[in-house]
Amino acid sequence: MQKVTPDMIISDILKIDRGTAPILLKTGMHCLGCPSSMGETLAEACAVHGVDVNEIVRELNEYLEKKQNQ
Repeated sequence: MQKVTPDMIISDILKIDRGTAPILLKTGMHCLGCPSSMGETLAEACAVHGVDVNEIVRELNEYLEKKQNQ
């Protein structure tokens, strides 16, 4: 299983699994398809949106792990 890290580009996270989108959207990251998501890291986006990157990384990895174990 590929793990999400704070230094990953948002578009790369979405490529791993589109099901990660709702997790990102609920944090206020509504421009997942905009050009900035193609070059912005998760840590950078979290800083802009005032979100704890470690919490989002944990939530994204829990989602991916659950999906893999199904």
